[in-house]
Order: sequence, then structure tokens, then C-alpha cells
Amino acid sequence: MVAQQVGRAPQDPDRHPRSAAEPGDTHGPTAQVTATDGPVAAPGVPRLAAQGADVPDQPLKGVRVAVLNFREPTQSVAGGAEEYAWQVGRHLLGQGAEVHFLTSRERGQAASERREDIQLRRMGNRYLVYLLVPLWMLLRRRRFDVVIDCMNGIPFFAPLVVARRTTVICLVHHVHDRQFYAFFPRWLARIGCFIEGPVARRLYRRRTTVTVSESSRAELRERLGWHAPIEVIPNGSPAVRPVATLVGGEPVAGDPVVAYLGRLVGHKRVERVMELVAELGETWPELHVHVVGRGPEYEPLARRARDLGVTAKVRLHGFLPEPEKNAVLGAARLNVTASEFEGWGLTVIEAAALGVPTVAYDVAGLRDSVRDGVTGWLVRDGESLADVVDRALKELADPMRRAEVQRACRGWAAEFSWGRTGARMTGLIAAELEQKGHTRPLGLRLAAGESHIP
Repeated sequence: MVAQQVGRAPQDPDRHPRSAAEPGDTHGPTAQVTATDGPVAAPGVPRLAAQGADVPDQPLKGVRVAVLNFREPTQSVAGGAEEYAWQVGRHLLGQGAEVHFLTSRERGQAASERREDIQLRRMGNRYLVYLLVPLWMLLRRRRFDVVIDCMNGIPFFAPLVVARRTTVICLVHHVHDRQFYAFFPRWLARIGCFIEGPVARRLYRRRTTVTVSESSRAELRERLGWHAPIEVIPNGSPAVRPVATLVGGEPVAGDPVVAYLGRLVGHKRVERVMELVAELGETWPELHVHVVGRGPEYEPLARRARDLGVTAKVRLHGFLPEPEKNAVLGAARLNVTASEFEGWGLTVIEAAALGVPTVAYDVAGLRDSVRDGVTGWLVRDGESLADVVDRALKELADPMRRAEVQRACRGWAAEFSWGRTGARMTGLIAAELEQKGHTRPLGLRLAAGESHIP
């Protein structure tokens, strides 16, 4: 028996479940649970522990979860997708689950380690990971109750390598078809699009899909013809943000300051943010651009700054510790992202939490995380990034308008927490397990002498 009856999953495949505390929400999650950065229990989440077990805050006690993701947060070009997967894993751990995180391996990294009580297993480079992780799962196909298969363009094909009783949730941040053509030869991009589209659509047609924004859900339906039920579970945000007073022993230079925060990769188009110094130099002669992040585009961006003659007003910080990163963001008048595709825009909410609005292109994901005219400005077709940034800076020069935007940004950011994200994922997993008829502690019994999954 179970300690508490579990309700069925919603019948509407695209219905976004709400609690009684969030009627009429049109902009994002509202207070379903207490906003915290750590694991919390969601009200109404089904209890899957055995009758009489004293685990009131662990609805997933005994459940074994595997999170399959392309990268993990400490790797050199990790971004929002990695943070999402890791934070979900942390939350599930707090709900009583045993969590394994399977990912690729960079040079110098250990093949296996335990971090924050999550068993982290690394295997293969950026390509081989898609062969080695499914093989590892196949050899342990009956060991897990739940698999979260994160599809970063290419899935891990979990439904083919785990037992039929295993719950598989497909996590997709955004459609990658344009990304394939941006990074690979045309013939290889076509293969990637075929796998992401017809192959994955059929393979996951009976598996619940999670995505992070309404526009990503629309793109899955419209561009990939996705048939599976889709739940929107937005990104979270840290509850506490340490802020340093100096960065590298110096104050953040510029008046105004424009910041970019994120990975330095091609499709982020960071050079467009840097070019604002030259394009707006006459109107804003003291404008400085501060770029925070790491990635393969660091050296090309440094060369571009030299070619433009703007090295005195463009600062490439590279990776910064959290307090210094927040010091740069907090000093900015604007956060600017020129990305051509996103699932959500985690850095938009990071900036908003510090009262800093964002200028971004009107593309899927970013049009969800930026509330145009309220917490930032969207660059529409026919507009240039420089024109919209100039307009935004002129609006923010009015102290009353700037204070209004800052309040709106902080209020918007307060609606998101990793606790809420994890609680929604917990509720989804519990409903999926109940649908499969699990009515007792869900962890499989270990063989004699077995203490963990090898």
C-alpha cells in the first residue's frame, strides 16, 4: 500500500498543472511552494514511500533516477541546460531519490565522482557520449525506475535501452535545427535534423516531454511535429545572490555599463554586443561592455575588439566567481544578449533578480523570459540591436522610469526558483510512476553484497 493515494496525470497532454495558489498566472510560475534554492516538498505531491515509513518530506524515497545530459555544470562550455539538469537532480535527491548523472568527459576529469551526493559518471567526448551512455544504460537496463533523457538536439535513445517498466521523461530546451546548420556541414546537419525530428518524434511519442517555455513547446509542435504530451517546467533561479564590491580589485568601469553573461560560442553572437561600443559611441561616449563567460570564442572575440579599436571599452572577464559575476551584472544599466535561439534565457532572470533589464532578439525562449516593455526590450524584425539598446538606455536615463523597470525585474525574477522547478518535476515523476502502477517503495532490491550501481 501507499501512504497516500496518487492522482492520475492530467488528461490534456499540454495542460500545465496549477495549484490552488496560482489562478490566472500568465507570466510564469507563482508560489506553489516556498521559494528556496534547495530541495523542498511540493504540496499535494504523491507519497510513494511504504505505509508507516516516517519520511514526510521524501515522496520519491527509494526511487532510482538517471539523468542523461550532454555536459555537466563544471565543464568549460556548460550553460543553462546543464544547470537545469543538475538542479533538478539535486531536488530529486532531496525528495529521497538516488540520483546518477551521466555525461561526457573533458580532458583531466575523473570518470566517476560523488558530488553533492549525486553519483556523477563521465564517459566519452562530445560525440562518443551518445554511444557510451546508452551502452552503459543497456548493461544496467533494469536498475533504474526513472530516466530523464535530456535531448540537446540528439537524444540518448533511453526508451530503446531500458526496461519497459522504466519511466522515461524527455527533456528538450529548444529545437536545434538551425544550430545544426550553424555548426556542422550541410550533410551532417541534415542527419542531425532527421534524428531530432522524425526519429525522436517516433521514439518518444508515448513518453512525456518537458520543455522550459511556451514558445519552445510551440516550436516542438510546429517545427518537429512532436506528438508526445508536453509539460512546461520553467527554469529556476538561486534564492541568494552574493555580490562582491570589486571585480579583480577594481570597480566596474563605464557609464553606462552594458553586460553580457553566458557561454562564448558562435550562436550567442557576442560580437554584436561588443560592437555596440563603436555603434553608439557618439551618443554614449562612456559606454563600456563587460563580457562574462568562457568558451571557444574567447580569442576570436578578443581579436574582434582589437580590430574595432574598442579594447579600452570592452572587458572580456572570462569566468568569474559568483560574487564577482553578480557585481558586474549589478553594475550594468542593461543586460544584452544577441543569441539567435534559446530555450529560455537563464541569464535574463539572473540579471532581473539584480534589477537589471535585458535587451534580446524576439526569438523563441527569450520572448518568454523577457517581458517586452516591462522587464526589458525585444528586437523585432526590421530593428537593429543598436537602435533598441539606444532607446532602452534613453528610457533608463529617467530615474523614475529606471526605478519602475528595476521593481518589475525583481518581481519577475522572484517568481522563479529551483525549488519550484524541482517540485514540478517531482510531481510529474510521481504521477508517471503511479500511472505505471507503482504502489510501494520503488527502488529495486540489491543483490547480496551489492551496495551501489557499478
